[in-house]
Amino acid sequence: MDRRSFMGRAAVGAVGISAGNAFGKDGKANDQTKKKTRRNRIGVSTYSFWQFRRADLRDIEKCIDLAAQMDFDGVEILHKQMENEANDYLQRLKRRAFLLGLDLYGFSTHQTFLSPDKSIRQRNVDHTIHCIELAYQLGIPTMRVNTGRWETSKNFDELMKNRGIEPPLPGYNDEQGFGWVIDGFEKCLKSAEKCGVSMGLENHWGLGRTPEGVLRVVRAINSPWLQVTLDTGNFLEDPYPKLEMIAPYAVLVQAKTYFGGGLWYTLDLDNDRIAEMLHRHGYKGYISLEYEGKDDPLAAVPRSLAVLRKAFAVT
Repeated sequence: MDRRSFMGRAAVGAVGISAGNAFGKDGKANDQTKKKTRRNRIGVSTYSFWQFRRADLRDIEKCIDLAAQMDFDGVEILHKQMENEANDYLQRLKRRAFLLGLDLYGFSTHQTFLSPDKSIRQRNVDHTIHCIELAYQLGIPTMRVNTGRWETSKNFDELMKNRGIEPPLPGYNDEQGFGWVIDGFEKCLKSAEKCGVSMGLENHWGLGRTPEGVLRVVRAINSPWLQVTLDTGNFLEDPYPKLEMIAPYAVLVQAKTYFGGGLWYTLDLDNDRIAEMLHRHGYKGYISLEYEGKDDPLAAVPRSLAVLRKAFAVT
């Protein structure tokens, strides 16, 4: 037997041994194989440190360093937190994360298509495409997007006081809004596919406040390049059946914690129940911490990591 024949037979034998260990004679997976489910990686959004209010924790390089010190697996970058978009800065962030053993896995952006002004909607299309290109430069594979809001609330505090509900602009309605949102995201699909960046529509405010609203947009677009960013803390009433509705489409999960009480509200989330549900739907991606409590992030973020590690451990 020549060397090539020997190596070929050896490789086939190794595959057979591996398959024999994984599957019984009936072709079904062994119990031991079934138990080996890889845990979800746990990352942290830079928002968890900054929270739009802690100037000393805004610097993204500092947030990357803190994430590594706290033993996270990766970092999600909040676009509004960035103070620089120059390419040398983007590549510096990417290199810093790599050398610290961290993934840059998510890019959290803001846009709105809820405007009767076509030029405003186009500016938001252009902005979203620009953010897709930034994510590509950073090597980030998924990007959080929103429908936007009607902006009829006086401010965000008033919106939260009203549980995220606000009326449409006078003379317009949600039905028109859905058309604008769907049209806006359709215009971003080619860029998302070209850059390999999956947009994830978050269950957020505006037309994404309900699972039905999120799914209406995602199903209308019908593309692998627009799926769902599932946020565990944005369904304020009876969250679990609503989270289950959007779970099959999730490309990223943002998990909320509220140590010290929430900045706007506090939810008593059952993370074990959420983890079981996501595992049942086959979700294997990142769990991205969005800490939204009043306690000092330098203490509360590591506590939050412990909570999420326990809930999303191997099952």
